Amino acid sequence: MPEGDTIFRSARTLHRALGGSTVTGFETQLAALARVDADQPIVGRTVEYARATGKWLQIGFSGDLVLLTHMLMSGSWHIYRPGEAWQKSRYHMRVVVATPAIIAVAFNVQVAEFHTSRSLARRQGFNQLGPDVLGADFDEAAAVASLASNPDLELGVALLSQSILAGLGNVFKSEVCFVAGVNPFERVGELSKMQLNSLVSTARKLMAANVANAGMRQTTGSPDPEERLWVYQRTGQPCRQCGAAILSRKQGIDARTSFWCPGCQSV
Repeated sequence: MPEGDTIFRSARTLHRALGGSTVTGFETQLAALARVDADQPIVGRTVEYARATGKWLQIGFSGDLVLLTHMLMSGSWHIYRPGEAWQKSRYHMRVVVATPAIIAVAFNVQVAEFHTSRSLARRQGFNQLGPDVLGADFDEAAAVASLASNPDLELGVALLSQSILAGLGNVFKSEVCFVAGVNPFERVGELSKMQLNSLVSTARKLMAANVANAGMRQTTGSPDPEERLWVYQRTGQPCRQCGAAILSRKQGIDARTSFWCPGCQSV
């Protein structure tokens, strides 16, 4: 599943490619979007912005119209020059936004909706997001308070709850816990203020570093691509710091797998 760093990069790329341009073409395979386009044509509008909020991506058009998308497990946005071959089959296309210089294509996007600013503010799930870890206005103290306000949750579950912190996914959940030296199965209420501060600052640091890194996600700082992650999907392999075998276990009602080192992250 794309996490906040991927969505941030996608929004930044879309903003640079489309921002300020006039829409010359719009196409969609989604009936709900097609109905809005029929009543309020997208062609002729100006793309005012593209931005990310957690794992959500918004493209704002003139006339108070916002395209809200969520990638879920397999969605992605691509940009092409007119006439350039697409990297994915047209079968997977869901939305096309064309300008004179760029064609932006959303493939396999599971959630795509048009909103006004008012309806977006009421959109369940979006209007309940916690502090955006990659947001320009990120408030670390507010993020720590948001995490601390859920003392009964296991840490791994809390870090994946978008209403607590927006943007983290399963990779960063495990990697952040490792770097902060905290076991993902500990209850939030059992953690010290120092540990909570470390978790939040680590989340911000690791995700921001991967915004700048357009390649494969990396948390260790190692130049070796085989050593780019600390614990994620490394079950049974030796910890890169202490040598203990990495463990993994399903966690929470969504049964997302958490990875940890029993030596570096003992409860």
